[in-house]
Amino acid sequence: MRSDAVFKCVCTFHRRQSHGAGDARESVGSVESVHTSEDMRLVICVAVLVAVAAAHRAPPHRVHQQAPQHEPPQPPPLLTPQSTCSAPVTRLRDGNFMPRFGFGTWLGFDENQVPIPVTDESVQLAVEMAIDAGYRHIDTASIYHIEDQVGRAVNKKIQEGVVRREELFITTKLWNDAHRREAVVPALRESLQRLNLTYVDLYLIHYPIATETKAFKPYADVDYLQPWPGMVEAHQLKLTKSIGICNYNKTQLQRLWDSHEVKPAVLQIETNLNLQQAELREYCHDNDIAVIGYTPFGSLFPNKLRPGAPPPRVDHPMLVAMAQKYNKTVPQIVLRFNYELGVTPIPKTVTKSRIYENLNIFDFTLDDFDRRDLKNFDTGFRVVDVKFFSDSPYYPF
Repeated sequence: MRSDAVFKCVCTFHRRQSHGAGDARESVGSVESVHTSEDMRLVICVAVLVAVAAAHRAPPHRVHQQAPQHEPPQPPPLLTPQSTCSAPVTRLRDGNFMPRFGFGTWLGFDENQVPIPVTDESVQLAVEMAIDAGYRHIDTASIYHIEDQVGRAVNKKIQEGVVRREELFITTKLWNDAHRREAVVPALRESLQRLNLTYVDLYLIHYPIATETKAFKPYADVDYLQPWPGMVEAHQLKLTKSIGICNYNKTQLQRLWDSHEVKPAVLQIETNLNLQQAELREYCHDNDIAVIGYTPFGSLFPNKLRPGAPPPRVDHPMLVAMAQKYNKTVPQIVLRFNYELGVTPIPKTVTKSRIYENLNIFDFTLDDFDRRDLKNFDTGFRVVDVKFFSDSPYYPF
């Protein structure tokens, strides 16, 4: 019975090939004697072959053309690795992108640990030069009293067509006098007004210490966890794309982490050759928290030394030899080391040549021996120790 069925089906296939697909009755009649399930399976297989052959023999104008495949809809423009940023870009835990190199705008403390005042337009001009050079990550803070200058520079470059707003990553910070939950959003709105922007890309709690006024004293009886729900609200209101913290130690960061379902995307801390913060960086890495490093040069330059600052200086023989080896400058070696630690450095300068020089660190890699030697400079010495906060119960250092 099986051989008869196969024979009839093959004959049917032959006739269909010879006379076309129109004689369906003959094809059906040729298999009427098939009764078993096994024979039926053979019939089905051969019938499939018949259908395929018929499709291939059909005239071209009868062949169904498959609709072209379209790419899925793209999200609105945003900062991506393909943007005009001259530095690599990383994805934060909340899905936003952040350039792995930034431009700092804080001019530091003077010898009396008082913030250096800005009395001219030097910061605005520096930010303009930085954007022209390819920087897309600009860091500022309300306490620096320069948000207006940063905003003028940013908006000028947008108007000139040098950059689009969505290609920039602008950070500002909540000062200590606005740590109560209800004060966070108004403080950010004030910063946005000074910046002349509708949102920032990153909003950070500047210190885990609350004060009653913008001055360093008196302290306010406000736990450092209190501003976080306000930060979350600011994010929900789309006043900032990402939220994070500055200058929290590991214990404080862990307590914040455990206190709320929304986790910080970024921790900004001091990192340099003398203060590499391996344990805190490892914690952040394990929990997908990006680390931004301020004061990346540490005590490198003699004119900015704090008393007791350990080596190295910019003329240290080992650093000079490394710079010659890679055909770079010593500051570039130090910045590259910070970058390879997984830190996003945010060096500051108002000098055009140094703005360009600092950014030019992505065409070489330190070898294992040089990284090991540079790690040996880690002494735990802190340049920005803010000792005027040392009597606070939440002093982080």
